[in-house]
Amino acid sequence: MGADISMAKIPQATVGKPSGLVARTGHILDGLIRWSTELTAAALVVAEVVLLFANVLYRYALHDPLIWGDELASLLFIWLAMLGAVIALRRGEHMRLTTFIARLTPSRRAFVDTFGAVIVVAFILLLLSPAWEYVSEEWAITSAALEISNGYRVAALAVGLSLMLAISVARLMEQARPRHFLLSVVVVGTIAAALTSGKTLMTSLGNWNLVIFFLVAVVFMIVIGVPIMVAFGLSTVAYLSTVTVTPMLIVVGRIDEGMSSIILLAIPLFVFLGALIEAMGMASAMIRFLASLIGHFRGGLSYVLIGAIYLVSGISGSKAADMAAVAPALFPEMKKRGEDEDELVAMLSASGAMSETIPPSLVLITIGSVTGVSISALFTGGFMPAVVGAIAMIAVIWLKNRKKDLKVVDRATPSAVGKAFLVALPALALPFVIRAAVVEGVATATEVASVGVAYTFVVGLLFYRCFDWKRLYPIIVSTASLSGAILIIIGCATAMAWALTQSGFSRQLTALMATAPGGVMGFLVISAVAFVVLGSFLEGIPAIVLFGPLLFPVARSLGINDVHYAMVAIFAMGLGLFAPPFGVGFYAACAIAKVDPDGAMKRVWPYLGALAVALLVLVAVPWVSTGFLPAA
Repeated sequence: MGADISMAKIPQATVGKPSGLVARTGHILDGLIRWSTELTAAALVVAEVVLLFANVLYRYALHDPLIWGDELASLLFIWLAMLGAVIALRRGEHMRLTTFIARLTPSRRAFVDTFGAVIVVAFILLLLSPAWEYVSEEWAITSAALEISNGYRVAALAVGLSLMLAISVARLMEQARPRHFLLSVVVVGTIAAALTSGKTLMTSLGNWNLVIFFLVAVVFMIVIGVPIMVAFGLSTVAYLSTVTVTPMLIVVGRIDEGMSSIILLAIPLFVFLGALIEAMGMASAMIRFLASLIGHFRGGLSYVLIGAIYLVSGISGSKAADMAAVAPALFPEMKKRGEDEDELVAMLSASGAMSETIPPSLVLITIGSVTGVSISALFTGGFMPAVVGAIAMIAVIWLKNRKKDLKVVDRATPSAVGKAFLVALPALALPFVIRAAVVEGVATATEVASVGVAYTFVVGLLFYRCFDWKRLYPIIVSTASLSGAILIIIGCATAMAWALTQSGFSRQLTALMATAPGGVMGFLVISAVAFVVLGSFLEGIPAIVLFGPLLFPVARSLGINDVHYAMVAIFAMGLGLFAPPFGVGFYAACAIAKVDPDGAMKRVWPYLGALAVALLVLVAVPWVSTGFLPAA
């Protein structure tokens, strides 16, 4: 959202489910994989939090760093990522576009779901043998600190793919009609045979292969609801197998490289932190304070919504967590005051776009990982772009409410405001604790979320005392699922970006973008438009992993500050992510608020228009992104 917004639940086919031995066998297999993966992944999430917090404690407080800490964290991390991807596949939570297939009849939807599942199986089968070969290749390499074989770490890829294959087969056994399954296998097999037999012809097409594999094939798979990670991965494998002689072992290595960056370990920790602040009651405390402060003005709770999203984004890093924390706390009271639910969802959706740059956004962490930009600088530069977006949205709210009759709302007394502030103060302090820990060198950008988790547990249990311990295990499993779905996309997108680079596309793109009309400003405007479009289809994290390594060098060659370009790209992707009819973030907001998207779609455009103006301000005024960076 960050990346996680497009984590739409994948409805399983309900038409013509097979019964009998095949279905029961699939159900048993599914259950075995569920408990083994979920329990293990939950233990890994807890282990990572404890290990990273111990790293901070030993290094900063005891001045005795754990020299093996990062290495063990990296080993556990790849296992967490792959088991999380398995859980996401079993729960139907991988990122995918459902806009088009949702409009199909149940019977056609059942076939498309089966066809998509067969495509997933084909992708896994193509990588499974190379993944185990990769384990064998890495077995001879010994880690520096732990002095164990690197094969133990990369075995996660092979085991994860094997479990994903088992899950896919179990799901087909449970739910697919035999006729749909056979037809899907025939179609996929025919395409594979055509590519295999037509290698000479395909090679002669030159750059048209890039259009066929990385545009037509990817768009087709995304449109029919195939998970984005499979769309990226299968198109890459098909391209390299058909047009080049590149061994698939290299693809597995690139996926490993993309998923294994220690910086990305911040993703599951911040996802976990985002869920905790809602469960601990900290988000509600902040919202109550803002409501007591400005809730009596015309459109007051609308301003509270913007402020709450801004504050919560600064803690959770997850757009889904932001909206899920704010909407239930604010929407009932806003409806009592006569607000239309479609208007509420429009504001909620647009505020998600507005807050994409607020640290510790998962997209900020990812962009730092794949482009080499300082995450500390990105965290510093991310606040003001969101302020510009918030001001733009506030202007729209003021215009809409300036003549509205205000229902009688009692203004909170100064003592009530003060009391609400004191109650919210421990929660309000969390974003500053996180930022201070990074800036002051107490913790790295990877470790800081563990500090936030520890702070949240202490404050939540001592001050707010509303945590239901029964929620902890589901939160941890959901953290693993969401993190795995995000990280495997990063791995597959890394392999796809490598294939594009090897094809020469990156050099051609660099030359084309460098000569864009209008110089620096023309390049920034074209980039902004491109990332809006990419955000609509791919979501922020896949888009930035795929195109960040290609476009950031061009921006640097034109003298554009890395942080400035990053903020333009992230803000633009957020705008696309929450813009209907394709932006999956918009539909996530509708799902959280339980509102029909058709009505909200008509109300969201004024807010998105205001954010488009804010984006132009970011493009034209670099100071908004770089003004608070320390002097070089």
